[in-house]
Amino acid sequence: MPILNKDMTLCISLSARPSNNGTRFHNHLYEQLGLNWIYKAFAPTDLALAIAGVRGLGIRGCAVSMPYKEDVIALVDVLDPSAKAIESVNTIVNDGGTLTAYNTDYTAIERLLQRNAVPTTSSVWVSGSGGMAKATVAALRDAGFTDVTVIARNEAAGRALAGLYGFAWRAEVPAAETEGAADMLINVTPIGMTGSMAGGPDADALSFPQAAVEAATVVFDVVALPAETPLVKAARAAGKTVITGAEVATIQALEQFVLYTGIRPTDEQIRAAEEFMRAQ
Repeated sequence: MPILNKDMTLCISLSARPSNNGTRFHNHLYEQLGLNWIYKAFAPTDLALAIAGVRGLGIRGCAVSMPYKEDVIALVDVLDPSAKAIESVNTIVNDGGTLTAYNTDYTAIERLLQRNAVPTTSSVWVSGSGGMAKATVAALRDAGFTDVTVIARNEAAGRALAGLYGFAWRAEVPAAETEGAADMLINVTPIGMTGSMAGGPDADALSFPQAAVEAATVVFDVVALPAETPLVKAARAAGKTVITGAEVATIQALEQFVLYTGIRPTDEQIRAAEEFMRAQ
């Protein structure tokens, strides 16, 4: 990484629970490609002021994570179709003071469903109703899934998300023993997450009951830190097809990198950055 200098281009991320995933991935690619850029993660105390800083300081790119993916919409100038369609933002690009918002989470979910050849006839339970849940449910609908249930304790948010895409809503995970279970489980809540501002009792918790995990065929945990969440570990132990949040993090970060720099790294460079990101 070059020594800090006045001509260096800055990109940042905003999250209530920052991790080093994006920082390591982006900075490793900058170094490989010889770019005079640097990437830094922040936990903002005031979202509006943070976005004003992006604009006023000429910060080139800004990744947006929980819980700001919806709140940031009112603070940008342009919504790309990828963000407008699902009313959720995870990427902001600053072009001379004009802030355009995108969503690369959707792309990551879509590609991973295809990569793992998950049948669209599968029944799916999606736990969560926030910005990442919107991207996930939209990707499921667009991929052709029809038997999807959004599980969210927040009834207003859960019903609204499910209704938007013609799916069902429930407040709690159905009892697999008596009501059957879904073919695919997707966790888009912070349950199982660790990190500098995470932890607590949910860090070691399963986002779905063990019975549901054992009955499922595919288990997808969008939590990226740690890569091996309690849900992922339980699914691996039960011999299920597993899709991890670390995979999501790589794809969405790569697409952010392309939006910021205009450069698409080689497969070898991407693998090297991914390995560096995970080796923390």
